[in-house]
Amino acid sequence: MGDTRRRGPDQRVVVAALFVATMFITIMDTTIVNVALPSIARDLGVAPDSIDEIVVSYLVSLAVVIPASGWLADRFGTRPVFLAALAIFTAASALCGLAESVPELVGFRILQGVGGGLLTPVGMAMLFGVFPPAERARAARILVVPTVIAPAVGPILGGVLTDQASWHWVFLVNIPIGIVAFVFGALFLADHRRPSTGGFDVVGFVLSASGFALILYALSVGPTRGWTSPLILTTAGVGVVATAATVWWELRRTHPLLVLRLFGNALFRNVSLTLGAMFMAFMAVLFLIPLLMQTVRGASATTSGLVIFPEAIGVLVASQISGRLYPTVGPRRLMMGGLAVIALSTLGLGLLGVDASLWAFRAVLFVFGFGAGLVMTPAQAAAFATISRADNAQASALFNALRQLAAAVGVALVTTALSLARPGETGGGAAAGDLGGIFQWGFYVAAAVAALGIAVAARVRDADAVATMGRPAA
Repeated sequence: MGDTRRRGPDQRVVVAALFVATMFITIMDTTIVNVALPSIARDLGVAPDSIDEIVVSYLVSLAVVIPASGWLADRFGTRPVFLAALAIFTAASALCGLAESVPELVGFRILQGVGGGLLTPVGMAMLFGVFPPAERARAARILVVPTVIAPAVGPILGGVLTDQASWHWVFLVNIPIGIVAFVFGALFLADHRRPSTGGFDVVGFVLSASGFALILYALSVGPTRGWTSPLILTTAGVGVVATAATVWWELRRTHPLLVLRLFGNALFRNVSLTLGAMFMAFMAVLFLIPLLMQTVRGASATTSGLVIFPEAIGVLVASQISGRLYPTVGPRRLMMGGLAVIALSTLGLGLLGVDASLWAFRAVLFVFGFGAGLVMTPAQAAAFATISRADNAQASALFNALRQLAAAVGVALVTTALSLARPGETGGGAAAGDLGGIFQWGFYVAAAVAALGIAVAARVRDADAVATMGRPAA
């Protein structure tokens, strides 16, 4: 299998520590910058509505490199690719913190996305490579920490750093973590590669990277530019065509860049789609709450982040419970129950009045996070149950690409719902109560997405995931 055994600490401990540290800073980077955008605009002397490209450039850059991550890890080894990606991400974070203009910052954010786009799938492949199937539930509890807590911590940390220091620190904060993780990985991380990997599929890379990036761009910018904008229609249309061409091309390749046949695996496909539905609702709510708090309630960025944070506590509590229930209950019922909790709690957020106590929002968000934890642990434990170790890197690339796309779709759906529900221009601004009613529709859409996820989760067969449940197959 191409393993190279290195003396030192247990690789499960090494990989878990690296995964948590690096995934935390890369995933947090998708939310920590948002609260600093007004400060960046003022400091760099540009209009606040002209710097969304700082966020979008990072997301699109992630999308471009994720398809190549599996091939790179298989060909060059998980260790060198992971360390190179970490070095790129850390160096780019430093450059972002030193940027003196918007074009410089956008360029460095693109470089940062290259590192982040490789770190996430390669890190996941390493994690599932060192944890055997019977211990996947334990590995999934590790995955939950950065995946769900980082987006909630980002707004709080971003607000504090911006208010107490400067916007530069939302990027510079990554440097000490990145350096320590790199040194630790260079000393103790073992390598894995699959030497039988074919040559690099240039056509597949161009098609998949273009399609994924253009679709993600359209989803990110469409709600604000307008879905009928020629730019959005063109990018979305070309993105869909490129994605369709990717499927046609890759299914005919002996050594494809993206092993799309893995979606023929019923367990991997259904669990990935279930987790995708969960992430659509999850990221939609994390987008709506700060916006509601700051535009309707007039709360600060820090306060908005603190309102969200009970969600992270709910995830941690549920991940421990679901991890213990998983061997006996199995993934299907846990995921269905978790999505039901998400749907009901999201509906509850929509029914809360604009002037409701912040503690009421925190309580409902705790329940919301609890539902997410019930979904994430069994989903991430079961998804790779019938995937061979040789296909771990490729499956991780597909898994993360789908998750990234789901997050963008979720935000785009609720943003569009807000724009459709907004009163027409009749002169004068909308009252707080009117704005609260607009936000209700965003929460209702997110709840509907979670409810649809229940139907997908019902298609998961516990028997297929038995290898991860600590029981012998029937």
